[in-house]
Formats: sequence, structure tokens, C-alpha cells
Amino acid sequence: MKVFNNLLKLMMAFACSLTLQAANNEPDTQEALAFLSEAESRLEEASHELSHASWLANTFINYDSQTLEALTYQRFLELSVQYATDAARFNDLELGTSDRRKMELLKQFLTIPAPLDSEMSRELAEIFSELQALYGAGEYCRPEGVTGQEVCYSGDRIENLMRESHDADELLEFWTGWREIAKPMKALYERQVEIGNQGAQELGYDNLSVFWRSKYDMDADAFAADADDQWLKVKPFYDALHCHVRAELSDYYGPEVVPPTGPIPAHVMGNQWAQDWTALYDIVKPESSDLGYDLDQLVQEYVSDEKDMVRIAEGFFTSLGFDPLPETFWERSMFVEPVDHLAVCHASAWDLDDKDDLRIKMCIDKSADDFRTIHHELGHNFYQRAYKEQPPLFRGSANDGFHEATGDTISLSVTPKYLVDIGWLDEEPPAEGDIGYLMSIALDKIAFLPWGLMIDKWRWQVFNGEIPPDEYNRGWWDLREQYQGVTAPMQRSEDFFDPGAKFHIPGNTPYMRYFLAYIQQFQFHRELCEVSGYEGPLHRCSIYGSEEAGEKLNAMLEMGMSRPWQDAMEAMTGQRELDASAIIDYFAPLKDWLDQQNQFRQCGW
Repeated sequence: MKVFNNLLKLMMAFACSLTLQAANNEPDTQEALAFLSEAESRLEEASHELSHASWLANTFINYDSQTLEALTYQRFLELSVQYATDAARFNDLELGTSDRRKMELLKQFLTIPAPLDSEMSRELAEIFSELQALYGAGEYCRPEGVTGQEVCYSGDRIENLMRESHDADELLEFWTGWREIAKPMKALYERQVEIGNQGAQELGYDNLSVFWRSKYDMDADAFAADADDQWLKVKPFYDALHCHVRAELSDYYGPEVVPPTGPIPAHVMGNQWAQDWTALYDIVKPESSDLGYDLDQLVQEYVSDEKDMVRIAEGFFTSLGFDPLPETFWERSMFVEPVDHLAVCHASAWDLDDKDDLRIKMCIDKSADDFRTIHHELGHNFYQRAYKEQPPLFRGSANDGFHEATGDTISLSVTPKYLVDIGWLDEEPPAEGDIGYLMSIALDKIAFLPWGLMIDKWRWQVFNGEIPPDEYNRGWWDLREQYQGVTAPMQRSEDFFDPGAKFHIPGNTPYMRYFLAYIQQFQFHRELCEVSGYEGPLHRCSIYGSEEAGEKLNAMLEMGMSRPWQDAMEAMTGQRELDASAIIDYFAPLKDWLDQQNQFRQCGW
């Protein structure tokens, strides 16, 4: 009965929408406010239904839970599409600041907006599905063993293998083999861009490039220019890291595999896309890299079970002045992998009712990595609860980078100082091991930044026609070499569609959120450390126990999406702009060390 009622409501919404479109009279303020009220109410209800269906589908995988999630998602998506297109009717109507913001958020809710033409909308949906299916079913197969039996590798298996292997020939084989899955995507992607551009134009944007770049409370071109400006602040440090890593890889593999000058071949970076270099740590680490403690060992010693790890992380937030998590969090979360059914183990934070039904989903291991991850995930939960009093359309992070940045900011405080504060260490270890610690973080955070920027640079240029379809692959590798200093290990013609080998391209997931988050987290961390009264190297700071830092953080979290992100940034840091200088402050000791190592090397590419 509930499903029938929902479908009936959906049909009524479509009928209402068609009536609106057919109306010849110009919309007035009263009509706009009624439209916003209905949209918020309907989308809130549909969102809650989808949240519960998705939770079930993620924590109890079977045919019925997957079917239920698919049906619920389809209804939610159709509703979102219709409200987005209807919102464009009010483009020229004068509204109050808050109502105009809601109207724009409705239009920008979609990633690839569908045109009103039903046939094109249907075609776009089919392309979405086919692209995701091509990626999801992707495998690289090869004969193995004495029998030559064919063995197939999924993307996840290949990614794990490339983290663990240092065999250049094997790495090249798997790097090349995985990219075969993307060849059939190219024509589909080209058609998707055509349809999406028309949908964006119907919403009042020049093309998808402008549509994507207009979601940041500033002129689209100004946003792109600011992203470049922030990258240029960090680039000297990235160049130094690149120079050191290239030299060490050249020594390890030999100059015939990794030349000592120029861009680095992409297949030897320990990651399918060269976006994360942490697998190279043992090759590039400094000689004095002993941290003076073993966090894995401390977790084993001081944590009784998986739920205890979460309670310790909750204690970080309550030490800042936040209220404890509700009892339902402990009753309904998934902390360990189920033994009697399948579940998705990837860590995530959930808010199922926009009130207090907060949960995390993890298959927790008693490890250092998961200890940090729990702090990150609870950062999402406390953010979700902080903005629960906002209207439905304002329940979210100030921009799409703020949520990830908040979780990562908390993780940056998992330092020796924090371990001393909670009684796991008697004293902070000496600074001799700091370079190794900073190197391990830089191979993740700094190595990622140019990738995080260029992947959407490519899409923006594809969307606006700067990179035409017959140059998709060339444009991709030109940008990768320009920003990352990474090159394909072999010739890549336009017969290939190498962008499609990265999930976020066929999955149509914008990537600037990650670039922004990797900058914002250090900006947040620097400010909160200052507010807490900490004096010392930024990478050793923990805000644990500082209610002053908690008040500063909460002032930003409570705003949700109700104001431009610049207002939220100002509430948090006193600045109204991104400022990547915090990254330079954080990694300053490592930069000095890298400059010494690179003194007689030829850097750049």
C-alpha cells in the first residue's frame, strides 16, 4: 500500500508539473513560494525513504534489498529531475535571498540534467545505466598456471595488486589490461555530453561546464581561476616531492623503466591512476623514519572491541563540547562484518531522518587505519546533526568539499599529543621521526592534489568543447602530464578512452569536492589549533579537549548550506576564501628535507 501511495503521489507531482509548464501566465512570488514548500516537503519524504532502503541494501545484501533500493532511488531521481526543471521557470523572478538560494540548489541538485524532451531523458537514463554497468562488470583476464586456465581480475583486485607489486612488467600488464574496459564507453560518453549540455541550457546555463562550476557561490570562471591559484601555491612542494620520488623510483627500477628526468610513467606509482603514492613509502622514505610508537600496537593494547574504538572517537567530540551520540546510534550502526549475510564494508556515515537517526557502517578492524577512519566518519555524523534544524534544502555541507574536509580535519588531530591526552602514551616521542610521518601523509595528500584538480579540468573542457570527441584521450594525457608530471607508459591513441577507467568518469561523480577538501582540511586544522592555544609544529597539534575549538567548529557546522560557503569559511577561519598556505605550514619540515635531497637533482618535467 505504501509503494502504491508513493507512486500515486509521484504521478500527481508530474501532473502538477505539466500544468505549471503549460501555464502561459508569468509566475509570481506566491506561486514560487508554494512551489518551494512542496518541493522541500516531497523531497524530504522521498529522501528519508531512500535512506532507509539504501541502508538495508548496504547492510543486508540480497535480491529484495537491492530491488527495493533501485525502485526507491528511481522514484527519488525522477522527482528530483522534475523539480529541477520546474525551478527554471522562476529564473527571472525576484525572490528573497534565502528563497533564491533554495531555487538554485533545486536546479543544481542534479549532476547531468536531463532535457524536458522525454525521449532524450530516457536515452540519458539508459546511458547512465550502461556506463555504470560497463565499469561494474569490467575485468582483465589472462591465462595463468601450467594449464593456461583463464583468470579474471576485477578493478578492486587489480588496484590491490598494483599496491603490492613492484614488478614493472606485471604492473604494465595490469595497467594496460584494465583500460580495455573503457573502450566501449567513448561513444556513450560523447552522446551523454550532448544531451547533458542541452539539459543544462534548458536550466539557464551555457553548458555543463558552466553548470558544474556554478555550484560554488561565485562566478564559474572565477571559481576555476581560484582553484588554479590554490594549486600554484602548493605546486612547488609537489614538484619537490615528485623530484624525490622520481629519483628513488629510477634507482629502484632502473632508468630504462623510470627515466631520471621528465614525467614519471604512470604504471609504477603504486596506484592505478597515480593519485595515491602511499604504496611507494618503503622505496622513498627517509632513513630516520621511526615514529617512536606503533599505533597499531597501541590500538591492540588499549581497545577492548570494535565498539570501544567508536566510543573513544566519540570522546574526542564530547571533549570539544558536543553532546554524546544518541542511543539509537549504538543500537542501529553496523560496526563489524556480519557473519550470516553479505554487507558493504566500505566505511560511511549515515543520517537517515535529518534529526537524530545517525549511524556508521563499517567492518572495523582493530588497526591504526580504522582508528583514524572512525574519527573521520564521526566527523560526518556530528556535522549532520549540527545542521538538522535547517530547512530541508539547506541540510548539507557549505560546499561539497566541506563534509570531507571536516572528517579529515578531525583525523589530522590523531597525533602523539592526542595519544598522550587519552593515556596511550606517557609522552610525545622526539621529533626525529616526524619526517617519515610527514612523508607518509604527503604521499597521500600532496600527491593527490593535481589529480583532484585535473580530472574535472578535463570534464570542464570536454563539456564546453575545448576538448572535442576526437581528442578525448590526447586531452586527458596532456592534462595529466601538465598537472601531475605523469605520462602513459606506452602510446595511447584515440582508439582508447582512458578516462573511463576511473569510476568517477562513467559514474558522473564530480571530483572538485576532493580537491577542495584536501585544501580546506589544513585550513580548518590551522585555525582550530590556533583557537585551542596550541603552540608548536602544526603537524603535531591535536585539538582534543578544547571547547574553544569546538565552539568555532560548531558555528560553521550549524550553518549547513544556508549561506554561501564563503560565509561558512569565515565563521570557521576568519577568511572568506580558500588558502592553501596552511598546507605549506603543515609540511614545512618535510619541504626543507626534500630540498636538501634534491639539491643536485634536475627537478621538473
